[in-house]
Amino acid sequence: MTTSEESTATRRTVLCRAALAALGLTAAACGGGGASDEGSSAPTTDKPVELGDAEAVPVGGAKLYADKKMLVAQPKKGDFKAFSAVCTHQGALLDQVEGEVAVCPRHGSRFQADTGEVAKGPATKALPSVPVKVQKGKLIAG
Repeated sequence: MTTSEESTATRRTVLCRAALAALGLTAAACGGGGASDEGSSAPTTDKPVELGDAEAVPVGGAKLYADKKMLVAQPKKGDFKAFSAVCTHQGALLDQVEGEVAVCPRHGSRFQADTGEVAKGPATKALPSVPVKVQKGKLIAG
C-alpha cells in the first residue's frame, strides 16, 4: 500500500522526467546536428546545373530556385551572382526574396541577394557563392 505522499512524489518524478525528455527532443530537432550551429550550405550537386531562362531573374532583384537550392541575383543587366540557398545558421532552405533580401523561414535570417552577406541574424556566415554563367540564354550554375 502506498501513501498519497509517495504517489505524489512518483507522479512528480514521472512528470519531471517527461518534461526533460520533451525538452531534449525539442533541442535535438532544432539543433544543427553537430558542435556548431552553422548548417551545411553547399548545393546538392557537383556538376553544372541548368536553372532556366536568364530573363527570369529581374535586373536589380533575385530569384530562388528552391528545387536546386540556389539563389541567383542580377544586380545590373547581364551581371549574375549565384549563391547556395541553404541558410548558414541551421541549414533550412531560404523560402522567399523580399526586394534585395533573401529570407530564411526557420529563424528569420536575411541575406543580401546580390552578395550573399548576412543582412540580419541569427546567421553569422554569408551564403557560399556558386559560379554562374549564361549559355544560349540559360543560366548554368556550378
